[in-house]
Order: sequence, then structure tokens, then C-alpha cells
Amino acid sequence: MNVGHLIELLADSAESRLPSGRMVTSDEGDGDVQPLWLSDGPATIELWTRMHAEHARSGLWPLLLDSLDSSDSEFRPWGSGEVFPEQMSSPASHDSADLLARWWDTYTAVDEDDMLDADRRLAVTAPFGQTWPGLAPSRETTTNPDQLAAEFAQAFLADRPQPRLGLVAAASGAEALAAAGWAGPCNYDNDTAKFSVVVRDWEHRFGARVVAVGFSMLHLSVAAPPVDAHGALLVAAEHFAFCPDNIWQGSSPYTLAAYAERITGAHHWNFWWD
Repeated sequence: MNVGHLIELLADSAESRLPSGRMVTSDEGDGDVQPLWLSDGPATIELWTRMHAEHARSGLWPLLLDSLDSSDSEFRPWGSGEVFPEQMSSPASHDSADLLARWWDTYTAVDEDDMLDADRRLAVTAPFGQTWPGLAPSRETTTNPDQLAAEFAQAFLADRPQPRLGLVAAASGAEALAAAGWAGPCNYDNDTAKFSVVVRDWEHRFGARVVAVGFSMLHLSVAAPPVDAHGALLVAAEHFAFCPDNIWQGSSPYTLAAYAERITGAHHWNFWWD
């Protein structure tokens, strides 16, 4: 959906009794579009749940938006307008499988300036090494993805009372990332549309839902996570290609195999780009 429709959609959604909030102007207030509406105060699970349930009718995808620092009065990047939808390409111009394979090749490459020698670097992504294993197969589930997303949203707000509600004109949470102009992975690629395409693929294959977004963090609920060792390794490989810091700067040991164990059966996927 075009971000230019946001104000119109908000007006149509007036019966939702939105709290006080404002439109955010892109490019730190100097841009040409207003890609999202941001509440003035903290989000509540009741409001998020209501807006999520109304999405099919309203066209507004609700996001729990977190800031860089809980004491930050600007509420960066959202309140400060550090969002750049004009710089994003169209998600339709990218393919998830191609992106993941290309990123994998980049992040598994060994160069002479690497702090790790070749053997230790390849051990990080064992048993695959530098060979891209391909996409993990889709998984069916009896769990309702949207109900699980609501449960995750409730737990997220219980742990972090400061997130605000953001509303974006988008067909799904994946598309909302690019439509809002979020630039969280910019140290790796400043075109969020590419990451949006991968998340959209996960929405279809694993029942993933975008629930919360921070300065450089992304939080997904997952209705159909991998439940066996091989499936978890394949998903872990996708996560490494999507966000290598999850492994490089995650929990010790910093290997794909250890990460795969941690995500087996996990209904929440969290990503952080340094």
C-alpha cells in the first residue's frame, strides 16, 4: 500500500478511538512523506490487539515501536523521523531465495584481513561452511499465527513498558518495515525492502508475524518454528544470511549449530544488527 494513503486510512479508522499521537515526517523531518503514525504515549496490549484485529478492514498494520534508549526524549528513530521510505526500493523487485544466497556468500567469505583464520571462520557455519544449503522447507501448524502474535505482543509489553504504537499503511508486517522507512539493518544494507521480502517469505513458510521493531532490532512471533535438528540448521542458515550478528555477536558458542539448538521450537525470533 502506498504510504500516501496513511492519513486517509487513519481518518477512516477514527472509530478505533486512537489515543493522542502524530504523523512522523521522514528524513528527520525534512522528507516528503509521512510514513507512519506514532502514539504520544506507551502502547497498551488492548490498543495493539484492537488495531491488529482491524487490519484487514483498516489497512493499518500496528507495530510496537521501541527506542534506541528508554531515556531518550526524542524516541529515536521514530520520534526523530530517522526513517527513509523514499530510499527504499520496491519489495516486488527482489527474491527472498536469491537475497539469502547472496548474503550467505558475502558473510561466509574468508579474506586475509579476517580476525579468524579460515578454519575457524568456516567452523562458525559448519556443517555447511561456505556452501549455501538452500531454503528450509515450509512448515504447517495448527497454531493461529495472529493469536500467537497477540500473545507475544502482550509478553513484549510486560517486559518493556515504554514502546509506543506505530501504524503503517501496509498489507502485512513485512511490508510495513519498508513502508515505514525503517533503517535498522543499514550497516549491512540500507535498502530495507530486501529484508522485508525475506520476512514476507517467513510469514508464508513459518507463520511469522512482525510484532515489534526497535532502532536496530526486529521481533517476530513464529507459529511454525523448526522442531528437528536438520530443519533448525537450515533456518539458522537463513538467519545468519539475514542477520549475521545473531551468530557473530549472539550467545556463546558463536556457531550456527549452537544457534540452531536455541531456535528449535522457539516461537519468537529476534534480530539485531550492530
